[in-house]
Amino acid sequence: MSKRVTISPSQWVIIIALLAAAFACYLLVKPYINAIVMAFIISLLISPLHAWIEGKLPAHKNSSALLSCIILTFIIVLPLSLVFVSIVNQGSIFSQNVYKWGTHGGIESVINHPLVLKTVSLVNSYLPFDKINPQDIAQKLGQLAASFGTNLVGISAKVVGDATNFLVNFFLMLFVLFFLLRDHDKIICAMRHIIPLSRSQEDKLLDEIEQVSKSAVMGSFLTALAQGVAGGLGMWAAGFPGLFWGTMLAFASFIPVVGTALIWIPAAIYLYFTGDTGWAIFLVVWSVAVVGSIDNLLRPFLMQGNSGMNTLLMFFSLLGGLQFFGLIGLIYGPIIFAVTMVMFKIYEETFHHFLDDQDNT
Repeated sequence: MSKRVTISPSQWVIIIALLAAAFACYLLVKPYINAIVMAFIISLLISPLHAWIEGKLPAHKNSSALLSCIILTFIIVLPLSLVFVSIVNQGSIFSQNVYKWGTHGGIESVINHPLVLKTVSLVNSYLPFDKINPQDIAQKLGQLAASFGTNLVGISAKVVGDATNFLVNFFLMLFVLFFLLRDHDKIICAMRHIIPLSRSQEDKLLDEIEQVSKSAVMGSFLTALAQGVAGGLGMWAAGFPGLFWGTMLAFASFIPVVGTALIWIPAAIYLYFTGDTGWAIFLVVWSVAVVGSIDNLLRPFLMQGNSGMNTLLMFFSLLGGLQFFGLIGLIYGPIIFAVTMVMFKIYEETFHHFLDDQDNT
């Protein structure tokens, strides 16, 4: 039987001071916490590769960690740089085409389409307030198109700023990753020593964090990549810049409920009103049958590591994580839920005598 731990007043002072110091350290690293967490998760993902490199260079931990970071840089940064340049080029051309279309009668042709006029007339017959005037809508859209060029400059500057911020965070993440790979065993041993749990409980907690981290990355980001590739092919076949809109579809796939429909529905409507009815039907069928099935089939398969979470909990972990933390919340949310469930299991095992007595009374 384990001995009861008695904490003296002086020890309470040490604990409170430690918590205060830990909180102060958290405030210091808070601006960089995402890079630190991503470094931890990537260290789990590339651990097989690093273990192989470390096996080839057993006496050179620094060289092994550095080589792993260099390989990761070539795998991620170089392809992303080429894709980014292509996206900017295609996006610029597409934006110019949209500007020309909007300022040379394209908006008026859509507004005066018979289906649009019938829809507006039907809506006006049920509206209890002022009627919708298609010409007012055309005028507003024309003003928006006229200011599109100015807005595009601001958007381009923001994209460049975001790309620079990404590179800074990426190299910060690499710096942290180097030490995580080099000192992995020491860090795990230190964590095990400090956490006041039994070895079996620590194994459950660490294994669940590792499993959920891997499956969250695989489930969210690989699904987004697959949907972006499939959706980009469909958009390219329909006459849109494939790489640009494939990237937009990949980002849209992170949005719960709506997802990629936020992109392909307006694209199909545009094709229909510009006379490409066949391609509009093709895009709808392709997006529903192929792009949509990827989300329904691939994501559950890749996230099957979250065996403790049912579909409802997984949905709210992703939705809440995205709402509270942003895009990185797609990883944080499942981890928080998974750790909470493991802690409930540990609680149940620790207090099972008391809980059984409560059930029997």
